[in-house]
Amino acid sequence: MNSLEAKQYLDSFINYELKSDIPYASSFKLDRVRKLLDFVGNPQKKLKIVHIAGTKGKGSTCAFTASILKNAGYKVGLYTSPHLSDDKERIRILDSSLDSDNNKDPFSGKIKEDDFCRWLEKIKPAVENVRQDKVLGRLSFFEIYTVLALCYFCEEKVDFAVLETGLGGRLDATNVVDSLICAITPISIEHTKQLGATLREIASEKAAIIKNKNQIAIIAPQEKEAFEVIERHCRGFGIKSFFVGRDICYQSFQNGFKKQRFTVRGIESQYTRLETKLLGRHQALNAAVAIGITESLRQLGFSVSESDIIKGIKNTIWPGRFEIVREQPFVVLDGAHNPGSCQMLAQTVQTIFPNKKVKLILGISKDKDIKGMCDHLNKIADSIILTKANHPRALDFTKVETKDLFGQKDVVFTENAKEAMDAAFAKAHKNGIILVAGSLFIVSESREICLNRN
Repeated sequence: MNSLEAKQYLDSFINYELKSDIPYASSFKLDRVRKLLDFVGNPQKKLKIVHIAGTKGKGSTCAFTASILKNAGYKVGLYTSPHLSDDKERIRILDSSLDSDNNKDPFSGKIKEDDFCRWLEKIKPAVENVRQDKVLGRLSFFEIYTVLALCYFCEEKVDFAVLETGLGGRLDATNVVDSLICAITPISIEHTKQLGATLREIASEKAAIIKNKNQIAIIAPQEKEAFEVIERHCRGFGIKSFFVGRDICYQSFQNGFKKQRFTVRGIESQYTRLETKLLGRHQALNAAVAIGITESLRQLGFSVSESDIIKGIKNTIWPGRFEIVREQPFVVLDGAHNPGSCQMLAQTVQTIFPNKKVKLILGISKDKDIKGMCDHLNKIADSIILTKANHPRALDFTKVETKDLFGQKDVVFTENAKEAMDAAFAKAHKNGIILVAGSLFIVSESREICLNRN
């Protein structure tokens, strides 16, 4: 199977990332994924797994965790979604023994095209077998990708696999695994048609990755309703759990546009001079969760030193999250795509770039809380450039709704990321800010434009 054949084969399966209206309970079935895994030898049972769910920061937390474990000398499989530029970014292996000083790829270690095609061809008979089972329903792109990732990690004999959930948790394809450590990052209202209209319902879906008494759970700060659900879930299984804000504490004390410094009091140790290139107080929180995860692995007998944690946090790279890709003017890319993330983004802009004029390039998916997102971003925007990603879920803003969203502010309509970026550079002062937000899809396209423009 070559690259074109692999793409055509994957395109023959439903891809819920391209759809805004997903019938949740009837579309997501773990029995289907389990059957496929049975056919390929259940690779997940041979892996030591860290599993992370949540609404905000789960990808960053995965990146911090994998970086710490890599710096501790482990070979780490990292599975995240969605991707920025290349779908192979979703499946990576972080291995310090393979590092090169000349490697500047922020997604180093991603699965090679040949390995991906080889594994897709290898699991194809099993996929076709499951595909014929009408009772189990249609396999999805994400389910096949998840199984392929687990097979690849098993073949590569990774020491740990760090998995980010896709949608929710309870019925997400990644929830076929039994993890050593699971973590729940902050939960907010999202995907209400699938996960429920309240924080309690959404938290119940996310907390379902906590499912056996042998796990250790690390829980980020939560709203009261979500906290109660998660805490009850942990008690129900009698598992050891650590909560950020109670058992783990963090404080960000210095934010610049190149790095931030912060402290964490972990489960076992105090880290007073932590440093990361990932900006914003929320990234200090994500790092604190990752420290809780890796200290918990230490409690299970794995070797992770304080210096491993410090170095791993410092070396973490996670593009598209308050990523500054150029200066004069500053261009900031952030994949914030729900009200909670947009609120954090607005706070981070005001902290790092106080009193700067912000030209906001905004592209949102049509299934998001548009008003909730715009309420936060409108507070920091001097002018707004509306655009849309080359994606079937991209929203077409109307002139009528923009008056309700942005009042009397200057609003420009563009058809694509290139037009939006040209308009922003024409408007921005060299000391100003161009902020791209609304979805990872628009961030991905804008990132490629900016890097080529540089």
